[in-house]
Amino acid sequence: MSVDHAAEATFDGDGRPVPRVLLRENDDHRNAVDRDAAATGPSFEYERLRMFAANELSAWPAMPLLALVVCLALVNWAPIEQLGLWLAAVLMAKGIVLALCRQLENGPADADAWRGKLWAAEFLYGMTWAGLAFVDITSHHQAAYFLIFAAFVIVVASRMIFASTVMPLLYPGTIPLTAALVLRSALMGEMFYFSLAIVATAIHVYFILLARGLNATLLDMLSYRAQKDALIAELEQSRAVSEEARRRAENASMAKSRFLATMSHELRTPLNAILGFSEVMKDEVLGPHTTPTYRNYAADIYDSGQHLLHLINEILDLSRIEAGRYELNESRVPLAEVMEDCRRLMIMRAEEKGIDFVEDYDGMPEAIWADERAVRQICLNLLSNAIKFTPRGGTVTLRCSVNEGGEPFLSVSDDGPGIPEHEVPLVLRSFGQGAFARENAEGGSGLGLPIVKGLAELHDGRLELETREGQGTTAIVIFSWKRLIGRSNSEALESGEDSRLSKENAA
Repeated sequence: MSVDHAAEATFDGDGRPVPRVLLRENDDHRNAVDRDAAATGPSFEYERLRMFAANELSAWPAMPLLALVVCLALVNWAPIEQLGLWLAAVLMAKGIVLALCRQLENGPADADAWRGKLWAAEFLYGMTWAGLAFVDITSHHQAAYFLIFAAFVIVVASRMIFASTVMPLLYPGTIPLTAALVLRSALMGEMFYFSLAIVATAIHVYFILLARGLNATLLDMLSYRAQKDALIAELEQSRAVSEEARRRAENASMAKSRFLATMSHELRTPLNAILGFSEVMKDEVLGPHTTPTYRNYAADIYDSGQHLLHLINEILDLSRIEAGRYELNESRVPLAEVMEDCRRLMIMRAEEKGIDFVEDYDGMPEAIWADERAVRQICLNLLSNAIKFTPRGGTVTLRCSVNEGGEPFLSVSDDGPGIPEHEVPLVLRSFGQGAFARENAEGGSGLGLPIVKGLAELHDGRLELETREGQGTTAIVIFSWKRLIGRSNSEALESGEDSRLSKENAA
């Protein structure tokens, strides 16, 4: 075992073993870094370019309209020919940007190529707007320059909003405007224009910092979305694996049940011949044996064959129940009479251990609608278990009645060793046996209770075990109230309530 742990251990640079908790934390950190890197990878770069294009296309009339308003506002202070030429250049550059954005939505996902094209288009667009700063203004009217300053601030702000998804596209579209405004202000040589240049530069820096914050938020959003998509993909994959595992398990269970049903049927044919011939030899039908030991051998063969036949029948019944091939032949079944018949069949086995029967059939309705053979098998299996685990001189209690919910039920109680709580799920599984049965070699196949449970569920009922270690066990099979015959559900409810009240009074 030490070799296995050494093989699985991980060591640091100093040769010390690294705890597995730290290894898991490192793996989680690496996965987080990988997801964050994915948000800035090539596929997300292209997606951010598409977001930029979508922003441009969604608000395309705003900038041309602004250029037209500025042109009309400056018509009294600047030559109309220069303004017209400038407006045409701005509209042409904007048209190039919009055309590239439309192509980007349906074009190939080549982020580097599109980024280069859009960078050039943005630079051209910024240069055309920058040309407004060099239009001749008559009498150097300050109002005209302030209007140009305001227009430039609006354009820079809009570019900041649209290009914050891809920061490299922010600079070519905005730096030319601020640079042109600063240069023109310097050429004017007056304090007013120097002030405009300083304010324009400060606003530009502020907008860049704000755009960086928006870009960081966008990257976080894309990173979280990548994580969400990865988790959804993992969940879908896990669900597909789970569905496949469930399908295979169901197919395996069906195949097992069909195999058991087929093999059990095939085994019974030769076994009947073994039982028949061994019974003939045991009873010396064809004459006495010359050696008495042979008669004992034949009796052992017959008893073993009977045990094997009983086991095969149980396997066959359980496999039919699990495979959904157990067909109920339902009719009117007097539950109390069936329990009494089963008690008479088991009375000889009980007398061998000095076990007494106590019967309580008060409050039981006339009959229930069920498969009589299945009900008999339920009773016999429960009685067999109770007799098996009841000590010599003990008591087995049989009861039929209606519970508080108006449901008919039968129960078999013993005063044996009981079942530990953690073993209850085990004994309800096929071939499951508790520790007491294994340690004391009580025999049995571990199929009795699973068969009872399956037959009860076929009748829309259930099996309940009330047990405490060292204080005995009560097995209760409860049928649906819809299977009552002879009384209405309201009468059954009243009977169940009366029974409960009488017990409380007796207590």
